[in-house]
Amino acid sequence: MATHNQLGQDGEDIATAYFVQRSYTILFRNWRHSHYEIDIIAVKKDKLHFIEVKTRSSSQFGYPEESVTKRKFKFLQQAADAFLYQYPQYRWIQYDILAIIHSKNKTPEFFLLEDVFL
Repeated sequence: MATHNQLGQDGEDIATAYFVQRSYTILFRNWRHSHYEIDIIAVKKDKLHFIEVKTRSSSQFGYPEESVTKRKFKFLQQAADAFLYQYPQYRWIQYDILAIIHSKNKTPEFFLLEDVFL
């Protein structure tokens, strides 16, 4: 596996643990519809969270959350629409971005952007 793919996989594993520790129930990881993907779909209280996870090994070339463009966000919304069509029982939704800087031999740094709309 390429280094960047492994970093992304590690980031999603770390993100899952991060949300579980904060009382989220993880419903799906890497949920796919057509060519769209949602990294994590989780529930906390009565709210469904569509979570985009961005991981980098440093902030040398910018922060992870900066890579979520309007185009990427629109893809996330389209995937969420497909999910809600299949699972219409959810009334309250939220889009979140979890940015992780995960350097070797260091504790990961987290930055959670909640209720994002671009």
